[in-house]
Amino acid sequence: MGKFLRVNLWSGKLRDETLPESVLRKWIGGRGLGVYLALKEIDPKADPLGPRNKIYLLTGPATGVAGVAESGRWCSVTKAPLTDTIHDSQSGGKFGPELKFAGYDGVFIEDVSEKPVYIWIHNGKAELRDASHLWGLDVHSTTDKIQEELAAEVGAKEAKRIKVAAIGPAGERLVKFAAIMNDKNRAAGRGGHGAVLGSKKVKAIAVLGHQVPKVARMDLFKEVVKETIKKHKENPVTSEGLPQLGTAILVNIINQNGLLPTRNFQTGYFEGAEKISGETLAETYLDKKKSIEEACWGCSITCARYSRVGKSPFSGEGGGPEYETIWAFGAQTGNDNLESIIKANFLANELGLDTISMGNTIGTLLELIEKGKFPKEKLRGLKAEWGTPELVVELTWRTAFRSGVGDELAEGSYRLASKYGAPELSMSVRKQELPAYDPRGAQGHALAYATSNRGGCHLRAYMISPEVLGVPMLVDRFETKGKPALVKEFQDVFGVIDSMVLCKFSSFALWDEDYAKILSAVTGWDITKEEVHTIGDRIYNAERAFNVLSFGDGVEYDTLPPRFLEEPMPEGASKGQVVKLNEMLPEYYKLRGWIDGRPTRAKLEELGLKWVADRLEEEGLLPG
Repeated sequence: MGKFLRVNLWSGKLRDETLPESVLRKWIGGRGLGVYLALKEIDPKADPLGPRNKIYLLTGPATGVAGVAESGRWCSVTKAPLTDTIHDSQSGGKFGPELKFAGYDGVFIEDVSEKPVYIWIHNGKAELRDASHLWGLDVHSTTDKIQEELAAEVGAKEAKRIKVAAIGPAGERLVKFAAIMNDKNRAAGRGGHGAVLGSKKVKAIAVLGHQVPKVARMDLFKEVVKETIKKHKENPVTSEGLPQLGTAILVNIINQNGLLPTRNFQTGYFEGAEKISGETLAETYLDKKKSIEEACWGCSITCARYSRVGKSPFSGEGGGPEYETIWAFGAQTGNDNLESIIKANFLANELGLDTISMGNTIGTLLELIEKGKFPKEKLRGLKAEWGTPELVVELTWRTAFRSGVGDELAEGSYRLASKYGAPELSMSVRKQELPAYDPRGAQGHALAYATSNRGGCHLRAYMISPEVLGVPMLVDRFETKGKPALVKEFQDVFGVIDSMVLCKFSSFALWDEDYAKILSAVTGWDITKEEVHTIGDRIYNAERAFNVLSFGDGVEYDTLPPRFLEEPMPEGASKGQVVKLNEMLPEYYKLRGWIDGRPTRAKLEELGLKWVADRLEEEGLLPG
């Protein structure tokens, strides 16, 4: 590991770079390396859609290494237009390993191109190519055309192996939650990374190669592969639940526990959950053979879905939908029509949109309308009521093209709700919409939402695992005691998983010692499980420091929308619950070594981040 491609779009120059082993040892790759580079190279106050922002497309030391559990991933790191935070967005599929096979561990993209371009990387060589003919196309068409035109150079058989990450019309139009899509149906979805590429006039990155990643310690590697395979087979989530029903297995489980957000989080129980469940999807529209083909590179879990709807008005086929998407276009909008949910998902993939933010923002719009805060004349006669199937489809394409009311939805729920005087109706943290778990039903998960550096997110610390699923052990989800330590542990270990770059579903079966062994075997470093936690802590503090530099003074860093703190859950298995954030934050800050959400000099220096502490002090932002 250690070869990177730097692309300066203004000059059109590309060059190879390496990074010292001392840097890689501290930051690993992926998310961790991304925040390190961002602190070194991006002004935290830069406009995310301006020329001073940069975007890093990164793999990790485990990416594309055959035998490593769920290693078919990559991630993008940038300052996000949706949140103004440091932000990483992870994606699966086959693009990440193919980038590694093409000879690079990552691509650093800076400045702005005068005309649309795409980056072509093939067996250790890279070039910029004109993409004017691709501008305006959807993701699927872009992918097909790039493969077709490169077939003349590499041959038709090889061209089919080319993997493409691309933006759609949403990214070109700078929708603040536009995604980078790869392999047509996989998304680096959250935060608006697609808009960052759109602002730089980068339409796509195409990769192809045959360079196999090397393993430093084969003896240890064989041992750890054997151990991790055994653990995956013994874990019911990784061996049964996810392979059989995919992430949509959660619809009924979360609803039964009373935390399936419904009608913009007004309640946690959806009466139509069974109609949109993973079980119903499997019985009706799932193409099982194509679902297996859709699996990520080297994956043993194979949770990917591929579905088909054969009748009008929602006919189509494609990857997904996942649990979060089913919820976002379903319960969040009061919609129990599975065909319309699937269709909206197809459109989001083709047009390049984050489905979580898209569905969530539609829910915010509907509550604004319900409360008489949104002028109905702006709807142009569109029926906008809870449970309207065609609405999620209509508003998805309108948002991607910024057509009519879609232009306002394209700014995200927080900016939409704020425009009409009701920011409290945006269910978001740091302007990023919350995913499919009402925090009133799980106190630890609520704390993870509030303290997430990248904004509303369930994957900074997936507390649903211990609080609902009982992995690695079941804890009382309504209890606050002990949750700060558990959240911090998950956040730190997840930071390393995101830097390796691995799928977090592996964490149902594996934990710190397993990841330490994988890292040691692949890199040759002697990583202990204690160092895994230290590296994760370093990443989390670095991200928080970037955000402090971005936001400055007068900011409440860790809170939730007032609904969760003040309005008891009205029904279901979590009835009567509110989030007790004030019972958890002080202990969390103590464990982190923070004061009012900001890292202290002592903590930063302990983690080898004196240079970050000095920078905070220069800006007058160091607490204590």
